[in-house]
Amino acid sequence: MIATARAIPAADRAMRAGGFQRGVPVGFGLAGKTLGVVGLGRLGARLARYALALDMNVIAWSPNLTEAKAREAGARLVGKSDLMSASDVISVHVVLSPRSRGIIGPEDIARMKQGAILINTSRGPLIDEAALIAAVKAGKIIAALDVFDKEPLPPDHPFRASDHAVLTPHLGYGVAETWREFYPQSVENAEAFLDGRPIRVVNPP
Repeated sequence: MIATARAIPAADRAMRAGGFQRGVPVGFGLAGKTLGVVGLGRLGARLARYALALDMNVIAWSPNLTEAKAREAGARLVGKSDLMSASDVISVHVVLSPRSRGIIGPEDIARMKQGAILINTSRGPLIDEAALIAAVKAGKIIAALDVFDKEPLPPDHPFRASDHAVLTPHLGYGVAETWREFYPQSVENAEAFLDGRPIRVVNPP
């Protein structure tokens, strides 16, 4: 969110090319702006707290979100269309399922403010890709994406050539703390399965 709002990737490229401020888009401050959170679970609620620390206003929506749960995270529950039209930044934090696929569709993207940021660090198919590409190409919004419909992202994908997209290679979860837990557990899971005593089973009979 901060990198996109302040055009940090473009500024970094300019500096490495020997430039300074010229050619770097003018960003905007986040204080006083509205963050819309789609999906106010564990990660969405954490982002809401970060945004409050930045003096942002936080609104939220998901199909099952209640007013009490929104208040608990410091957010205000609104309808989906209101979130899409009122937010300066929208961040998606929903689990991908047949029900949530395309939860942000063409009509939702069309409601967004000119120059608003749409962040997806959850799963690519939650957002209608064709509509997102069209809005980014038109310069209507800025996409900040860590996940994509197809991964790795194809070399000739339109997002790669866009000045209105900030891209990272699905690294949101890829930190040392995660790997220190993930790999030993993977070995334990495999050994337990081979011993006929599976552990951490996510799909029991």
